[in-house]
Amino acid sequence: MTKTMTSNLPTREAMSAGGVVYRQDAGTLLIALCGRTRSGTWNLPKGTPDLGETVEQTALREVQEETGLEVEIERPLGSIEYWFTKQSKTFHKVVHFFLMGERGGSFDLHDPEFDVIEWFPAMEAVGSLTFETEAGVVRQAIEALASRSSGSA
Repeated sequence: MTKTMTSNLPTREAMSAGGVVYRQDAGTLLIALCGRTRSGTWNLPKGTPDLGETVEQTALREVQEETGLEVEIERPLGSIEYWFTKQSKTFHKVVHFFLMGERGGSFDLHDPEFDVIEWFPAMEAVGSLTFETEAGVVRQAIEALASRSSGSA
């Protein structure tokens, strides 16, 4: 469902891309979340494209920068959208997400945008995310992984 916003401010389109990074640990599905200790928020890793990047390249770069992990895109998870106002402009932002498997790296290598990166059991991750739209993306990832492991994907 698309929420529209009416405003007299100039409107700009914005795009970001990111991922739901997962791994299995002793049969437990874990999801990587990015946290800010001061505000107590938890988010999925995502960010804006550099000039000339594809959506997939943006997602891979931003996830690696924000988590310190080496990741691989496994499949698209869809997108979320929202509106916000900044510097007297209204923005309509679309964020594209991908299911990503962890292939290496370390949380110790993450950039300073977030204070902490942690693995959460999948359903705990859903409940910990600050924004319901991102929780919905994680639920989609959990469903995709469950259907794949049951052989119905």
